Amino acid sequence: MTYEEIRKNHEVNTYISQADLSLSALGFTEHSFAHCTMVAEKAGYILQTLGYDERLVELAKIAGYLHDIGNLVNREEHSQSGAIIAFRILDHLDLLPEEIGTIVTAIGNHDEGTGIPVSPLAAALILADKSDVRRNRVRNQDESSFDIHDRVNYSVTKAELKINKAQTIIKLKLTIDTRYGSVMDYFEIFLQRMILCRKAAERLGLQFKLIINEQQLI
Repeated sequence: MTYEEIRKNHEVNTYISQADLSLSALGFTEHSFAHCTMVAEKAGYILQTLGYDERLVELAKIAGYLHDIGNLVNREEHSQSGAIIAFRILDHLDLLPEEIGTIVTAIGNHDEGTGIPVSPLAAALILADKSDVRRNRVRNQDESSFDIHDRVNYSVTKAELKINKAQTIIKLKLTIDTRYGSVMDYFEIFLQRMILCRKAAERLGLQFKLIINEQQLI
């Protein structure tokens, strides 16, 4: 079973779509196919760049694509419910138990409220997920009614997650338009996420650095 096969799976895509509809009703930013695909590809990029086995890279992409499927049940504890849903899907698709376990563990640990980077795949998923901040995740088109999450995401005009050539540092570089959100706004809602990113980077033998408008903040 490959990442591309998972992306084309009707059952998976139905659940992701329905989960995103629920989040839309609750006023959350986009968590649909754009987010899932971006997280999948970033997680794969991290492990591939660090020289991990190609199959683990493939599993990281699968985990990234499935990681938010638990929003189908409820936003609260969505990482745990998502892990259970992913287990059911992958078990029916006859993945090896070792592979299912690796994916399910990563999904169950990706949320900053309860997540821990317990494995390289879990660490890659955390970094990939928490670095997806961008303007086109904002659904609300009325700037006058933006909440802080809308302002912060809308203010980010560019986001890059890169590992340096020496493979010692992973940098999240953001360009923020401060007309819509300040650097302090970013830290107010994302500080816990950035702390988790630092722990995830350490699990991979890297230093995590956050750079906003060319200023290093972490």
